[in-house]
Amino acid sequence: MPHITLENACLAFGHHALLDHAAFQLDPGERVGLIGRNGTGKSSLLRVLAGEINLDDGVLRIEPGISVAYVPQEPELDETRSVFSEVARGLGELSQVLLDYHQVSHDLGAADADIEALLERMQQLQSILESQDGWRIHNKVQTAINKLELDEDAIVGTLSGGARKRVALARAMVLSPDVLLLDEPTNHLDFVSIEWLEETLREINASIIFITHDRRFLDNVATRIIELDRGELVSFPGNFSAYQIKKAEILETEATHNKKFDKVLTQEEVWIRKGIQARRTRNEGRVRRLEALRRERAARRERMGKVNFKVELGERSGQLVAELENVVKQYDEKIIISNFSCRIMRGDRIGLLGPNGAGKSTLLKLILGEVQPDAGTVRLGTKLSVAYFDQMRKQLDENLTLVESISQGSDFIEIGGVRKHVISYLEDFLFSPLRARSPVKTLSGGERNRLLLARLFTQPANVLVLDEPTNDLDIETLELLESLLQDYSGTLFLVSHDRAFLDNVVTQVIAFEGNGQLREYAGGFEDWLRVANAAKSVEKDAQKPTSIPAASAVTSSRNSKNVSVKSVNSAKLSYQEKQELEKLPEKIDNLEQERESISARLSDPTLYQGNPDEIKVLQARTTVLEKELSALFSRWEVLESKFIKAK
Repeated sequence: MPHITLENACLAFGHHALLDHAAFQLDPGERVGLIGRNGTGKSSLLRVLAGEINLDDGVLRIEPGISVAYVPQEPELDETRSVFSEVARGLGELSQVLLDYHQVSHDLGAADADIEALLERMQQLQSILESQDGWRIHNKVQTAINKLELDEDAIVGTLSGGARKRVALARAMVLSPDVLLLDEPTNHLDFVSIEWLEETLREINASIIFITHDRRFLDNVATRIIELDRGELVSFPGNFSAYQIKKAEILETEATHNKKFDKVLTQEEVWIRKGIQARRTRNEGRVRRLEALRRERAARRERMGKVNFKVELGERSGQLVAELENVVKQYDEKIIISNFSCRIMRGDRIGLLGPNGAGKSTLLKLILGEVQPDAGTVRLGTKLSVAYFDQMRKQLDENLTLVESISQGSDFIEIGGVRKHVISYLEDFLFSPLRARSPVKTLSGGERNRLLLARLFTQPANVLVLDEPTNDLDIETLELLESLLQDYSGTLFLVSHDRAFLDNVVTQVIAFEGNGQLREYAGGFEDWLRVANAAKSVEKDAQKPTSIPAASAVTSSRNSKNVSVKSVNSAKLSYQEKQELEKLPEKIDNLEQERESISARLSDPTLYQGNPDEIKVLQARTTVLEKELSALFSRWEVLESKFIKAK
């Protein structure tokens, strides 16, 4: 039985029909990618399915007992809560138990903590968690928070828009709904988070409908593609690659049919306009046929226009764009860039890869001379003219109209030596004359990105800096932008988490690999991933006799027993660090054995019949052991990473 069914669904805003007698059903286990041009109504459809807005006409049926979770583009969160409490919210009574346990764990570390009272409270909470499968859910909360790179103790109101979106995603994952509705889930996620989300969505036992313009994400997750096209929902089995093949066939057939139809209509219009001659031989059936043809032509669903833009190159820059030698940059105690050297030449198309906060924007500012390095030198080329696309859209004044944002006081702009009216120019970016006179604050995310691109391309530039330009752009506009950048003869710097876009545009990447280390690779994202994975495989093989799988060591501690490390010979490690690394496995093994011994003792029912003091001591020791083990594993990763890089 379908989880969700739509029949004869109609929804309109003003005279614009978003759904025009559309039909759809979502079956158990399906993962549906919802695609379509910006402004077609995809987000509105998700809001209908989530029960936030009602259809103008038609029927929406949701199977009784089905739970639905919805993550919008701009989620509404309780700004006074911590990240942990917001992620855990919605789990019923268990939610408060988890929050209380989390708080007690924190309080135990306080200098003035009432240990006896806190341990007694912890014992009560542990009993409840054990009886309600709470430990598994607690682990899900922690995993979601960690994988999405969130600070569990941060207050939601202090977070950026991207971090808030990740909080909402984490909460949805923890709730384990029957139906999950996601609106642009990959926005503001880095590669690691996107890959974790892909894997999670493939594994969870839920039906999913998600809106995204990330073609690689669609290929990796979707089992069916639904296209919202001119008010209708059209289904395509398979992933995005299968959709592309089938869609091309449909458009070709549609074009052929329309061409034949228009030819017949033209012939009939010529006949009816022959005046007296036509009236002499008038066939009433033929007249009725012409009227029917006219009605059919009027009702034909025309494809939306395409964005039409080009980059004004401006004066040719010098051959050398920038040269960095042994550059170092850090903020406070955090090293962003450590001893990095590179040379950037005219025509290079460079992708910057790294997790959020790694320092990609800092590197761009160094290359463009906006900030100075703490050490090393940066030499800039000559005749550089830079156009900058800002992912935060700070260049847009919310109170100006679209025309004012582009024209800067003039009704005309000059593009490629051609003078063009600003209204006509904005129409190339799919803004109608009426929309062009609206304020910027009324625009959607995708529309703002298109406006920023429109503004960017009015500036003659031989260096383009694009910081997340793909967010909220529809697939058709993305592909056009790709084509434009492939033909661009200037120098391009691109920051993006759209893997397909990177592969189709850049010729080399600079990857942030942790601890301030940067490395250059030829090719795009897939080339970098292949080389990086090959390097990791070699390192893994080299360390088989010596390594502990750090990522899973805490949760699978038994697997780390009886592991020993052979002598580490590396001149790059200090003597003390080498000794520390050699001794870590033994320390970890001893602590884990102690933890298992305590766990076995706490599982003994006789303990609870008359030894409350011992229980408190054991529980307190368990908390301390967890913290010590976590610190040891973190130290292990640091030393082993340093050892690997030194080889």
